[in-house]
Amino acid sequence: MRSHPCGELNTHHLGQTVALCGWVHRRRDHGGVIFIDLRDRTGLVQVVFDPDAADSFAIAESVRSEYVLRIEGVVRNRPEGTHNPNMATGQIEVLGKHIEVLNESETPPFPLESDIEVNEENRLRFRYIDLRRTAMLEKMKVRRDVARHLRQYLDANDFFEIETPYLTKATPEGARDYIVPSRTHPNSFFALPQSPQLYKQLLMVAGMERYYQIVRCFRDEDLRADRQPEFTQLDIETSFMDEDAIMAVMEDMIRRLFKDIIDVDLGDQFPVMTYAEAMRRYGSDRPDLRIPLELVDIADDMREVDFKVFSGPANDPRGRVVAMRLPDGGDLSRSEIDALTKFVGIYGAKGLAYIKVNDLAAGIEGLQSPIVKFASAEVWASVMQKVAAQNGDLIFFGADKADIVNEAMGALRVKLGLERNLLTGPWQPLWVIDFPMFAWDDKSQRYTAIHHPFTAPKCTVDELKADPGKALSRAYDLVLNGTEVGGGSIRINRTGMQQIVFAILGIGHDEAREKFGFLLDALKYGAPPHGGIAFGLDRLVMLMTGASSIRDVIAFPKTQTAACPLFNAPAPVSEEQLRELNIRLRKPAEKNEKPD
Repeated sequence: MRSHPCGELNTHHLGQTVALCGWVHRRRDHGGVIFIDLRDRTGLVQVVFDPDAADSFAIAESVRSEYVLRIEGVVRNRPEGTHNPNMATGQIEVLGKHIEVLNESETPPFPLESDIEVNEENRLRFRYIDLRRTAMLEKMKVRRDVARHLRQYLDANDFFEIETPYLTKATPEGARDYIVPSRTHPNSFFALPQSPQLYKQLLMVAGMERYYQIVRCFRDEDLRADRQPEFTQLDIETSFMDEDAIMAVMEDMIRRLFKDIIDVDLGDQFPVMTYAEAMRRYGSDRPDLRIPLELVDIADDMREVDFKVFSGPANDPRGRVVAMRLPDGGDLSRSEIDALTKFVGIYGAKGLAYIKVNDLAAGIEGLQSPIVKFASAEVWASVMQKVAAQNGDLIFFGADKADIVNEAMGALRVKLGLERNLLTGPWQPLWVIDFPMFAWDDKSQRYTAIHHPFTAPKCTVDELKADPGKALSRAYDLVLNGTEVGGGSIRINRTGMQQIVFAILGIGHDEAREKFGFLLDALKYGAPPHGGIAFGLDRLVMLMTGASSIRDVIAFPKTQTAACPLFNAPAPVSEEQLRELNIRLRKPAEKNEKPD
């Protein structure tokens, strides 16, 4: 139907008769001459119709935005002074000789190229229109290029691309499973995979040695800007490589990806930081190192003060008291500080204490805050020295349980860094290592896995059993600009160690056999040392395109409530389907009615 894509025409095609297909991006009638900007996925080209070709001119007069056309014409130079440097085809135009309407279009539900903010749900409801926008098309191109580049790199490094099943068994991986009823096995269910973790470990036992897969994963969890119920990850597993070797290969892959796709140099070697240091300095295990603000521990200074808001956490083994210096922050108004206080409250903080540094040379008299009176001049002098305060600075304080302080002050650090333009550069990668193996859950009174139950510890079996809370894991996360883009670990490859980890997590012998008997058996048959990593493909593309959400780099994403406005899903199914699956629905309990 067409001889050339619209966006690829240039001066080399002058004088040629071309056939084009695409959508009417814009139609203009200028004094008896009609201009149509024709668009396909390669770009735009201007087509001109004049009254000399009466039939074609009449059709051109009738077309409207988003009509689908086939046009034949001759490529010619644009008249002097009408070149458009903002278009790849801006030096030429096509003199239209024949036009055919392949399909008409109603007025789109929103303008395709406009500064007007469009409601996101409306964009998702008409996603096939939204994807026609240039900005969305460019993101889809980057996504295609990223996937192709990663495949080429891994293929060149002798990895096998192997598909693993979507219908599998429910296993604990930190989120709820999506379950699928089985018609042929009444009252039994498959689960959609949260990741191919166990399959790829079994591939290592099988001797595949180097595996990868660009795979769809499913997690029924609360959503945020960087989360979706179904998402895509680059899944990788290797045998006979330790964490340093895996990190080196993956770092090279990511460095080349950014250089080749968006011409960004991420540096020769990514910095490495322990989990403990990241939490101590930044309150987060995925710190944005572009932001120079840091948390400084001041519990030693606060143990004896009369201010129980500070002295309480300072004397609590599970508490933390920190200060964070905001350079030149003294210009913040009271209303702005109140807004920041409300912000940290989202993360459980009961307040946000602060001191304005007016004149360091004046000692305590040069500090302005309601909290200054609760401690001596010597205490505040020590604090000011620790945070390297300067005149005009604002010092923020966090005091509470350590996890609340870390989350609230870590979030405040990022907010201030971004809003006040404190970034030291455009890109900053980081490897975070030495995560704890387990976290203690007060509610259930048991340990939970920080990564997953198949991560290998850095210690021996005896050391692990003696003090699980102190055990570190052989895990590693890749963080970029404060976003975790990849996470992996060396896996447990011995049955005994795996059984101990299950036991620490409260998974008894019978439950372990029921849920993971196939893995425990496989580890008995010469399972090699192995490890791997998974990269969030959606997150990588989000960062590379400057999108604010992974929804903008997924062709058909779900909303924040895990719904699809386009298909109006999820939706009820018929009684007949339910009977085939041996499922009977229970009516939701009324508001004041107790469930059965």
